[in-house]
Amino acid sequence: MATTADLETLPGVGPATADKLRDAGFESFQSIAVASPGELSNTADVGESTAADVISAARDAADVGGFESGADVLRRREEIGKLTWGVEAVDDLLGGGVETQSITEVYGEFGAGKSQVTHELAVTVQLPEEHGGLEGRAVFVDSEDTFRPERIDDMVRGLSDERIQAAMDQREIEGTPDDEEAMEALVEAFLDKIHVAKAFNSNHQILLAEKASDIASEYDDTDWPVRMVCVDSLTAHFRAEYVGRGELAPRQQKLNKHLHDLARVANLHNAAVVVTNQVQSNPDSFFGDPTKPIGGNILGHKSTFRLYLRKSKGTKRIVRLVDAPNLPDGEAVMRVENGGLMAE
Repeated sequence: MATTADLETLPGVGPATADKLRDAGFESFQSIAVASPGELSNTADVGESTAADVISAARDAADVGGFESGADVLRRREEIGKLTWGVEAVDDLLGGGVETQSITEVYGEFGAGKSQVTHELAVTVQLPEEHGGLEGRAVFVDSEDTFRPERIDDMVRGLSDERIQAAMDQREIEGTPDDEEAMEALVEAFLDKIHVAKAFNSNHQILLAEKASDIASEYDDTDWPVRMVCVDSLTAHFRAEYVGRGELAPRQQKLNKHLHDLARVANLHNAAVVVTNQVQSNPDSFFGDPTKPIGGNILGHKSTFRLYLRKSKGTKRIVRLVDAPNLPDGEAVMRVENGGLMAE
């Protein structure tokens, strides 16, 4: 991570400007390199021309912004982590699990299990890599009052004995899955690695996404870096606050900026971004499922992976991969049980 002294080596950046940049979360050359001149100008209180020069110099220093070979891209993609869903059939559908450096959108009607997915991933992200985790912490932006620590407790206890034992060994907790005192310590350790904030409106939600970047920077060089950022749900506040066709354009512009902020966290910190989305009924649909996700083309284009959760009989849920850049469409079946997401 770049220090204030490092930032001062950029043209037009003095001590005061460097402090402003750091306070706004621009703590490395790479974070400045991917900013826009307007964004940097407003943050550091400098002219757009100066901001453009600062960004150009940061791009040179961070070696970003140029072309690279396909082989280089392949080598960089080898750094991408795969986070287990906890259900083998869904992991296979996703080519191994939820990817880091990407936005994965999970949409479906109420009660389909979207929040259950976010809770499960907040648990599995902390597992050792050999058990499908990323050995990292989670940031949870809660816009619908859905986060429940009790569900984390259920899901930790619902892990296989092998994964529980591996998690205990990882945290140096003495005991076994049958030891209640050790299990209580393990649940508390899992909860300690989940950073939760409740979003009260769309502006607050956007601010929390920026704060998520600060948390990720804070833990970058630790044993437990941020490896997942979850927003549940992405669109609830935007849908409630921007009503009618006249509000559609400003809503989509704000949503677009919000998604770019989340994508930046994913790319700069090698984190998986998982967002849930609501649906609406499409009355023009005469055949098939009439539900469609809200957010329009902006969300559709920005989401790397789109998953549709559909209710089935009892606790069964159908997980459908709707869109992915390198995977075929398909479906998998899972169950939502007290102990978390389970295989069919």
